Amino acid sequence: MPEFQKLQGILGYHFNNLGLLKRALTHRSCAKTHNERLEFLGDSLLGFLIARRIYQLYPDLDEGDLTRMRSALVNKEALARTARNLRIGDYLYLGRGEENSGGRNRDSVLADAVEAIIGAVYLDGGVDDCSLFVNKLVGQDPCGHVGQKSSRDSKTELQEFQQSLGEPLPKYSVLSVDGAAHEQVFHIECAIAGRSGTFLGEGSTKRAAEQVAASLALEKLKDN
Repeated sequence: MPEFQKLQGILGYHFNNLGLLKRALTHRSCAKTHNERLEFLGDSLLGFLIARRIYQLYPDLDEGDLTRMRSALVNKEALARTARNLRIGDYLYLGRGEENSGGRNRDSVLADAVEAIIGAVYLDGGVDDCSLFVNKLVGQDPCGHVGQKSSRDSKTELQEFQQSLGEPLPKYSVLSVDGAAHEQVFHIECAIAGRSGTFLGEGSTKRAAEQVAASLALEKLKDN
């Protein structure tokens, strides 16, 4: 299947069984043998592998923070964005109706395809290859990935939320910067006058860490 050579290069994984990749890219509208079972498998693997990775990388984060980070990395919007970055839509097998209705660029279709590919990589190469593949999708700094890619500018949202309540704007402080110059980790504190507690964010840049802290603050304040 020479049409998959470029895609495999983009994915950074070369299949021993290209039939698995083809099935992962086949929507149910196109054939009886489609990607839904692989999607089911990939969804479970993704949740586990992301949970394991962030658990190992961020020993200071509590359960709530880890849960929010995992959710931001594995939700449909984030997966669809990943699919678009990899141009997976170009390789999908769709039925005519799905094609004509815009399925090739639909978030749900793209996200399902990413999960199916993860399942296919696992069946093709095992859990270690699958883990490496998922790490490539997320990047070396999942926390920064959340701050830079998944957040819809949480700092602005938080500021607007505070203004709507007539409350003081949040203030951000750099608590520390760890690591060598080329792999720094910023630790940022977000504090809001009149509110108890602070919100901590980590990221590979100051902005990424601020976005994570703002996202946590926003979620907590809205819950209250």
